[in-house]
Amino acid sequence: MPSTTRRARRRDTPPPRTGSDEIEVLRGFLDYLRTSIVAKVDGAPEPRVRTAAVASGTNLLGLLEHLTFVERSMFLGDTVTDWQATFHAPATDTVADVVARYRAAVEQANDILDGCTDLGAPLPRPRPGRRAPSVRWALAHMIEETGRHAGHADILRELIDGATGR
Repeated sequence: MPSTTRRARRRDTPPPRTGSDEIEVLRGFLDYLRTSIVAKVDGAPEPRVRTAAVASGTNLLGLLEHLTFVERSMFLGDTVTDWQATFHAPATDTVADVVARYRAAVEQANDILDGCTDLGAPLPRPRPGRRAPSVRWALAHMIEETGRHAGHADILRELIDGATGR
């Protein structure tokens, strides 16, 4: 149950102003969502940041851990054998550890994307035996995936301590 004594309200950050180029728009919105989810985890108290707040077992830190695996799978070609397990951060990791790992994955993904100028071309990632999706599809999927979990994070953070806003 959120604290009723202090509601931390964060001023909403508006959607990004990007150029009119399709790749700039897609990358701008993906980066906006990436920043939003990290902001939801930032400052959330232990152990509540990793405590399930809903019946499914979803927790705030687990969402960020999962998105780290999604970034690495999509853009770096990492193989994930148990997606459900990615929703739980290791108990030995601090919030700072999970945030740093996510930021590192995003930085590596952006390094890959920096070389992608044709949205219709396949994503340049090593994944033997599987055809890579187009850069356009990968960006659209990551906007959907990150946006979906950022929405979950909004609710979970408000349940933890009443913090709202992007």
